[in-house]
Amino acid sequence: PTPPPQAASKPMGKIEEVKVDPHAIVVSRVGYMTAASASVYGVGFMSPDPASHAMFTTFSLACLAGYYTVWGVVPALHSPLMSVTNAISGMTAAGGMLIMGGGLLPTTTGQALGSAAVAMSTINIVGGFIITQRMLDMFKRKDDPPEYSHYYAIPMATLAGGYFLTTKGMGIDTMGLTYVASGVLCIGGIACMSDMQTSRMGNPVAIMGVSSGLAATLGAISQSPEVYAQIAGCMIAGGGVGFYMANGLAPTQLPETVALFHSLVGAAAVTTSIGSYMMEPHHAVTAFIGTAIGAITVTGSLVAYAKLAEKMSSSPLALPGKDMINLGMLAANIGCFGYMISDPLNLAVGVPALVGTTVITGALGYHITASIGGADMPVCITVLNSYSGWALCAEGFMLNNSLLTTVGSLIGASGAILSYIMCVAMNRSLTNVLFGGYGSTAPKGEKMKIEGTATTTDVETVGDQLLNAKSVIIVPGYGVAVAKAQYDIAEMVTALKERGVLVRFGIHPVAGRMPGQLNVLLAEAGVPYDIVMEMDEINDDFAEADVALCIGANDTINSAAIDDPNSVIAGMPVLHVWEAKQVVVMKRSLAAGYADVDNPVFFNENTNMLLGDAKKSCEALKTKIKAAAA
Repeated sequence: PTPPPQAASKPMGKIEEVKVDPHAIVVSRVGYMTAASASVYGVGFMSPDPASHAMFTTFSLACLAGYYTVWGVVPALHSPLMSVTNAISGMTAAGGMLIMGGGLLPTTTGQALGSAAVAMSTINIVGGFIITQRMLDMFKRKDDPPEYSHYYAIPMATLAGGYFLTTKGMGIDTMGLTYVASGVLCIGGIACMSDMQTSRMGNPVAIMGVSSGLAATLGAISQSPEVYAQIAGCMIAGGGVGFYMANGLAPTQLPETVALFHSLVGAAAVTTSIGSYMMEPHHAVTAFIGTAIGAITVTGSLVAYAKLAEKMSSSPLALPGKDMINLGMLAANIGCFGYMISDPLNLAVGVPALVGTTVITGALGYHITASIGGADMPVCITVLNSYSGWALCAEGFMLNNSLLTTVGSLIGASGAILSYIMCVAMNRSLTNVLFGGYGSTAPKGEKMKIEGTATTTDVETVGDQLLNAKSVIIVPGYGVAVAKAQYDIAEMVTALKERGVLVRFGIHPVAGRMPGQLNVLLAEAGVPYDIVMEMDEINDDFAEADVALCIGANDTINSAAIDDPNSVIAGMPVLHVWEAKQVVVMKRSLAAGYADVDNPVFFNENTNMLLGDAKKSCEALKTKIKAAAA
């Protein structure tokens, strides 16, 4: 076989000098700082109660902790990160416990709503932590040392037992201190996701945080034995469901189930908010906020799950006048709020308003998420993750509970930062993703014309190119997940490595349908995580690669993002596969990707297109390479 051809040289584009105006930068910063400074006193004006000021302090510090914690998480662990934060957000169980009552069964509607919140939250806690552990186990290598995770039960028992000993046995109120410890442990569990080595600690540390927080809440409510039995029954039932769901999933179903569990947090926030208002109507505003955020989280998460699980078309819903529909539902929601605060202490007014906003914001969540295309799901999922945190935070303000405020702010801020990271990876704004879409902004001029003819190839030729290469970079896209081709790819990689070929993977931050999805799929198939590189780590190495094998990737390898300033994806960071000596693109057809932009890489002289089903093509490549290695 002939050696791979050299990549055709491309003329350097004209570099435009961008002038920086220091004065404008400082004025912008000062404007933001002035607005932030004024907002501090705005909070005091709206809520003059000193207790709310202390809660706002907790809220602010927890947001900062979430901000700095998530920035340190490696992209490969974004899926486990979202799973563990989702499990932590099951702390909504504490809010439900605070409004439970009656006896072995609840006796009022508000108490029944609290019981429902505890059961749903426990599904989320147990299922979420099991899914997180299963994801992390996929990244475990054969030569990794044993973990001895069961030893973490000792500090967990010490923390919970110490609380009951000091509070119940010695009469010392240590609930606040236990809440602080719980919040710190939850932050620590997320911070452990900063790299592969410490990620193994993340789950047990977060479990300690949630367990101690719930234990402190149980000790604080001072209920009758019958109500404690009711709480235990709800938690056992919910935990059993979560255990069954999380252990009954195929590995490829784990990421999408995280989205499903988001809906449980939202539902728990809705039931707790309405139930708490029915029992104590003085917190009407925060009850309304918690209900609205929770309802939009429920329906949005269910739609996201349906799209990820392919139970619903991933194509965006495009109703005529969709923006006006959203604005209309927003106006109706504001109307419900106005009706509620017209007589906030009157349950005959407040409860219908809360039910109304549940229906309206639920419909809004459905419509917004259904109108988002499948390729934008990574951002959508992170936004919903953030919503679940803000719903929990609203519960904290409503119940004057510092633990819920701390954990909710932490998750809300971390989800928001993760959304920002995803948007930067697509060079788009959050509003464009949620309410626009690719191409919603008109290009500045005529798009670059693509010249040339695509060259097709076959499995035999590609197999020979891989066998004779010294360095291969594989770029997987969502097509790998759809075709479930990761197992054949893993076997192919093992055979190539045995022949002395340097094989690595290049992953785009928004490849797949949720953050870190492809990292999890490859890890589950047995691909070592240390050869799976992020875009920024691998881009400079394409020029030295003999073959760049792109499987099911399109927009993330589109050179128009760099070469065509009038392209709708102009400025989007992409993988520079075209710099490799030989590029092989495996796709069903030459059709454009989600962004509906033709890809000039397909027509380059050093690109060959291997068209057809990715699963069959990967199976055939694996067979040829393994036969040659035998």
